[in-house]
Amino acid sequence: MTDGKGATLESNRLLRRGLALEYATLGWNVIGLGILAVAAVGASSPALAGFGLDSLIEVFASVVVVWQLKGVHADREARAMRLIGVAFAVLAAYLVVQLVIVIASGVRPSGSALGIGWTALTLVVMLGLAWGKIRTGRVMGNPVLRAEGKITLIDACLSGAVLIGLVLNALFGWWWADPLAGLVIVYYAVREAMHALKPEPGAPGEATA
Repeated sequence: MTDGKGATLESNRLLRRGLALEYATLGWNVIGLGILAVAAVGASSPALAGFGLDSLIEVFASVVVVWQLKGVHADREARAMRLIGVAFAVLAAYLVVQLVIVIASGVRPSGSALGIGWTALTLVVMLGLAWGKIRTGRVMGNPVLRAEGKITLIDACLSGAVLIGLVLNALFGWWWADPLAGLVIVYYAVREAMHALKPEPGAPGEATA
């Protein structure tokens, strides 16, 4: 009886931690949408505008996970994994389209101190949140939280790529640096979308690290 009560308390603690991580992600990205919009318009930066779309996708993914965590059962978990897979696919498609448009149009964005500052902060914050989600999801045995943690990790990688591009553009005028850096993230996003949408037998929705 004591062991059962202890297990329930631990399960509830992990659930609260998972929800807290998702709420923190939601709050950060909602604030980021406004900041990125201002920075993107001010610098005429397609990279910053695209990063705002990535933040919107992250908001969607976090809402899906909160929905799943508040009603954990097999059917809801399967649907949540499909939605996470779709979010990965949309993110990959966005990155490809952004790369083509930026290279084809030859847009020359100006420097953005606001963009550099926000993407640098986002890199640090998202790395911490991703680590917390993946670790918590593993302990809980919740593949949905783990998969969304990987979306957050991609968000961190993308913020790093955009940051490098913004810095290189500001220092050397290398306007093409940030969309090219997104190619690495495209590969990762496609791989994780395939794992989420076509789970292996015996491990529903589980994505490999």
